[in-house]
Amino acid sequence: MPGFSLLLKSVAAFAALLALAFAVPAQAERLKDLASIQGVRSNQLIGYGLVVGLNGSGDQTTQTPFTLQTFNNMLAQFGIKVPAGSGNVQLKNVAAVSVHAELPPFAKPGQTIDVTISSIGNAKSLRGGSLLMTPLKGIDGNVYAIAQGNLVVGGFDASGADGSRITVNVPSAGRIPSGATVERPVPSGFDQGNYLTLNLNRPDFTTAKNIVDKLNELLGPGVAQALDGGSVRVSAPLDPSQRVDYLSVLENLEIEAGQAVAKVIINSRTGTIVIGQNVRVQPAAVTHGSLTVTITEDPIVSQPEALSGGETAVVPRSRVSAEEEAKPMFKFGPGTTLDEIVRAVNQVGAAPSDLMAILEALKQAGALQADLIVI
Repeated sequence: MPGFSLLLKSVAAFAALLALAFAVPAQAERLKDLASIQGVRSNQLIGYGLVVGLNGSGDQTTQTPFTLQTFNNMLAQFGIKVPAGSGNVQLKNVAAVSVHAELPPFAKPGQTIDVTISSIGNAKSLRGGSLLMTPLKGIDGNVYAIAQGNLVVGGFDASGADGSRITVNVPSAGRIPSGATVERPVPSGFDQGNYLTLNLNRPDFTTAKNIVDKLNELLGPGVAQALDGGSVRVSAPLDPSQRVDYLSVLENLEIEAGQAVAKVIINSRTGTIVIGQNVRVQPAAVTHGSLTVTITEDPIVSQPEALSGGETAVVPRSRVSAEEEAKPMFKFGPGTTLDEIVRAVNQVGAAPSDLMAILEALKQAGALQADLIVI
């Protein structure tokens, strides 16, 4: 049946076109993983408060007078006045703390966020304590959330009468999950203007060009424009609800990211070495060995004959030996790749410290085509 055969060929061709259209390019990443929207960001909050209910592990107020001052100010708000001459009051169950949190974008009044509490005095432990109502302020001085609740402390501290002490983790800091209630929203520029700006997490001209090409291919020419190697401006609907749908489509697009700059990262403290994908080595010959010098003292006792009239003496004798470890020389050819570098170094059995010295020498010789970064 010629017609049926033609139909099968048409369906097969259409399926092949769909496969090509939705094929994910090599090293493709979602747009949401490559860039963030300008103006959509979190904000840091900070506050100062008191943790009460501690089991004798609070601040020593003789050394942290601000704890007692804060406690007296709190009592004054409830109409309680501390009698004069009570400055030596010891509040062993109270600790002054700093409270900080991160206010996520689009947070609305009534929603809750996690808070972290840290002792700023000499409290030994915050375990079992409760944070009293603490306002959290932004950089502009406005209160954006109110924190209060029981602390979750992962560490503990124990001590004996003889002065022995054991501490596990950090008992002077803790968290309160959902411990703060948002009271004020942060203005956002998400629904303002007729365009949005995408800021790349890692500025790269190739990545910015690929984003522009992909968006213009999908939405039409001129919709996206690259401002520089780290920002792309995209036209967007004015209606906020349509803008949400619009970004939902854009952030899931697969974009082929540009390859990173060739880098070699060396952590001199831990001996960790990370060699990037695009690292290349120009022609160079490398030999690396070590010279070991050993000095041993083997004194000899000189015993004279019985009638010679001489005295017994110790004669020093030293043995000096030098041993140089034999390691072959290996050669890097033009455009040596990462795989070839690792294979050549493994053949001579170089340790991480030896590899550091080899890489630094190659960089000084101008043979290493990469940025050498020591952290």
